[in-house]
Amino acid sequence: MRYLGIDLGTTFIKGAVLDLASGTLGAIQRRPFPEPVPGLPAGYFEVAPGAIVAAVRDLIGELLRAAPDSSGLMLSSQMHALVLCDSNGEPASNVVTWRDSRALDRHPAGGTFFERLAAQLSEGDRQALGNELRPGLPICALFWMREMGALPAGTIALGLADFVLWQLCGHEPATEPTIAASQGAFNIGTGDWHRSLLERLGLGGVRWPPIGAFNQPAGEMRLGDCTLACFPGVGDQQSALASAALQPGELSLNISTGSQASLLRSDIVPGDYGIRPYFGGQWLHTITNVPAGRALALLVDLLTELPRAQGLALSDPWGYIAQAVAATPATDLTADLSFFGSVNGGALGNIHEGNLSAGHLFRATFEYMAGQYAACAQRLAPAADWERIVFSGGLVQAMPPLRAAIMQRLGGTYRLCDTNEDALAGLLVLARLADEQRKLA
Repeated sequence: MRYLGIDLGTTFIKGAVLDLASGTLGAIQRRPFPEPVPGLPAGYFEVAPGAIVAAVRDLIGELLRAAPDSSGLMLSSQMHALVLCDSNGEPASNVVTWRDSRALDRHPAGGTFFERLAAQLSEGDRQALGNELRPGLPICALFWMREMGALPAGTIALGLADFVLWQLCGHEPATEPTIAASQGAFNIGTGDWHRSLLERLGLGGVRWPPIGAFNQPAGEMRLGDCTLACFPGVGDQQSALASAALQPGELSLNISTGSQASLLRSDIVPGDYGIRPYFGGQWLHTITNVPAGRALALLVDLLTELPRAQGLALSDPWGYIAQAVAATPATDLTADLSFFGSVNGGALGNIHEGNLSAGHLFRATFEYMAGQYAACAQRLAPAADWERIVFSGGLVQAMPPLRAAIMQRLGGTYRLCDTNEDALAGLLVLARLADEQRKLA
């Protein structure tokens, strides 16, 4: 039995054949995620929806040539993306992604749009939304549209995966809780849209899709002689952690381009972190936007700027960095990787002629990152009631010195997930569960 898996990532749209019998990924393909719409104001980030659907269709066609016997389609998606549609599923807006910050524009009545929205939420509202209110959420873009008179009447608000499924299947799909919660309008306590809050924000006229489970087919896609049962899309973070087989009592540190620290619990435990739905009725207590690969890439770009300018391509700068850090067991150089979204910005400190080298620089950054993860662990579990650490993500896999620095700060034991395609591998796990459910139906 084979399914197809598609991951709608931020940089790439990836696909693979999911072999349920062998538990392997095959024919892995990727397409660049379409470029943002040009000419928009600073801070606006939109993508043409048709370009995304075309790339997905092309990818599915390629995968079906490798596995024409496939019978199902699983999707994971970058979260916090919004598409407005009409009643026929045709787009009434571009895709507004999580990188959009128009909510920070000045409101005509004073303050920012985000500040005016946030002022209407009680602490209870924030907790009901998962304690994750921030400017990049779709609810903020919707509020901006409503205040600017740019919200079409009777519009349907969809996550990116839901929109793509509607285009593939020809009718409105249900949305899975991991995607619904990422819109900033889902009440995690009731398992439904926070309709009273939406009314209060002037968004009562927006229609939202029904809530469904990842293992219940949302429709069918026909392509040539192939028919695929299509299942609701899931959040890429949750899919990645499904591939890691995260268990209650394990502290997840996913460290790649972005990074998150998470703890899986069977109940909602409010605290200074976000709470997201997970599979099987469990809850992911999570801290996102921890500085990681994106910040380190800035330093690598700086160090490789001169050879690039001379047309010299370095074959493996990251490999050299790992060796240099391993050869630098300690440093008095200090680093702060808060390069993005910080009031004060990042910093390097205590520089002198004896420590301005790649080994010292990245040793300092790894020590900084270890301190950040230690602080996250304290926020997530003040009683330190986790049993071991689960490392996942390409950066922590490739950098043993980073793992060692973190373990020195946190102690205990760990296990390392060795897949480089964690979201797709998670879809394989979910496809097996979905197929079992189909057989029981």
